[in-house]
Amino acid sequence: MKIAAFPKCYLEAIARDRTMTVFQWIEMAKELDAEGLEMYDGFFISLDDSYIDSVSDAIHEAGFEMPMMCCSPNFTDPDPDERQRAVEHEAEMIRITRRMGGPKAVCRVLTGQRYPEVSVEQGVAWVAECIDQLLPVAREYDIILGLENHYKDGHWLYPEFAQKMDVFLRVLDAIPEREYFGVQYDPSNAIVAGDDPIELLRAVADRVVSMHASDRYLAPGATLDDVLQADGMIGYPDKLRHGVTGQGMNDYDAIFSILAGVGYDGWVSIEDGMNGMGEMQESLAFLHRMREKYFGGA
Repeated sequence: MKIAAFPKCYLEAIARDRTMTVFQWIEMAKELDAEGLEMYDGFFISLDDSYIDSVSDAIHEAGFEMPMMCCSPNFTDPDPDERQRAVEHEAEMIRITRRMGGPKAVCRVLTGQRYPEVSVEQGVAWVAECIDQLLPVAREYDIILGLENHYKDGHWLYPEFAQKMDVFLRVLDAIPEREYFGVQYDPSNAIVAGDDPIELLRAVADRVVSMHASDRYLAPGATLDDVLQADGMIGYPDKLRHGVTGQGMNDYDAIFSILAGVGYDGWVSIEDGMNGMGEMQESLAFLHRMREKYFGGA
């Protein structure tokens, strides 16, 4: 198990507002006790090789690897041309992931948005069709596609099509590939979906290829019933907050015990720090303790 960091706290500043550059984040990250820096395609102001190489060089010169690329393809758009554009962009990001991270790095895929007019059956079929188109590209570049149990990309109108565990598992069942396709597991997103993170992990443990480690906790005086919506999901209400990993609602002893039991040897990326770099440092320290406990420090 290796430990990476992702700047959730600076996501909008880097990817949307452009008040911070990815190079500034890399420089700041030098103080973090991590071995890798996860990237997001929204961080990049260009996809030209020269620019991508400059970001990659900065990462490696700072002493990090680039093991995971966060992308948000929308494979459920009712417009077939839009779905094809999503496939083409993801294919380009697979190539860039290899250029920055080398073989066996993970490039995230999502299913797409939960459009009201798209049935579960149709959505699963479209997602499987799109990912099947990408698998030869992943094999060519020796990159692993990681399907995340996500909530919602910041640019989307609707939540993730496969946010709920039952739909997520249906998508996995529709794509039997195991060498170049697996699960990017996020226990906090399972909480947001109103699902049990441990139940989900037990169902997919042998297909996990990467993981996000963050935590959620209820605001003082709030209960889980206060934040559950009528459909059993949570979303991101004010009463459910980010906090230091290991101090919230996730049972990380159970999580890492399950992963160790299946011989997991991939990356775990800390995806938090919403309240500053100090909390990110605490979260990373927690991951190092858990790695020593369950993986012998490796």
